[in-house]
Amino acid sequence: MNPILSQNLFLVKEHIGMFKAANNYDIYDPETNQIIMNCRENNLGFFTKIFRFTDYKRATPFDIEITTAAGEKLISVKRGIAIFRSTVEVFDEKDRLIGTFKQKFFSIGGKFDILDKNEKPAATLQGKWTGWDFKFSHENKQLAQVSKKWAGLGKEFFTSADNYVLQIEETVAPDSPIRQLILAAVMCIDMVLKE
Repeated sequence: MNPILSQNLFLVKEHIGMFKAANNYDIYDPETNQIIMNCRENNLGFFTKIFRFTDYKRATPFDIEITTAAGEKLISVKRGIAIFRSTVEVFDEKDRLIGTFKQKFFSIGGKFDILDKNEKPAATLQGKWTGWDFKFSHENKQLAQVSKKWAGLGKEFFTSADNYVLQIEETVAPDSPIRQLILAAVMCIDMVLKE
């Protein structure tokens, strides 16, 4: 696993645009305010692009890739068409399955079970529907949180509603695959729950 994933704090900025079909993000190191990762959805099909501008946007498939700023692949995240709920697959840099996310039926604010490659629970992602506040937990221990509220270095990035911070707890081992799953899940919150 790439050492860049061992960091505990990431600033995420979404690319915004009036007529954008693809979901693209830049991920910054708050210490240096430098882009350290990119999240891009490069291979959109014609019909997917069309449906992204309709009420069916949340049901469209996606295939995103998270890379280092230099273009080195870290993670890919894929979902087919979602009718009632989403199942998202996460792959490592060598296209090996790391785990999946399964959306809960009838969850207020949005809830995902995050499963490892053996379909065993690794974490739960739960959010508040009233705002952008999501927590990752496992066995009553918080693993990470995502929020639009942050007052540390790099707070100038928070001038737009499309920016947020991911903070992974120190207790999560630097080489744990759960870090890849957490980062992948953060990139999916917008596409699955918030669009």
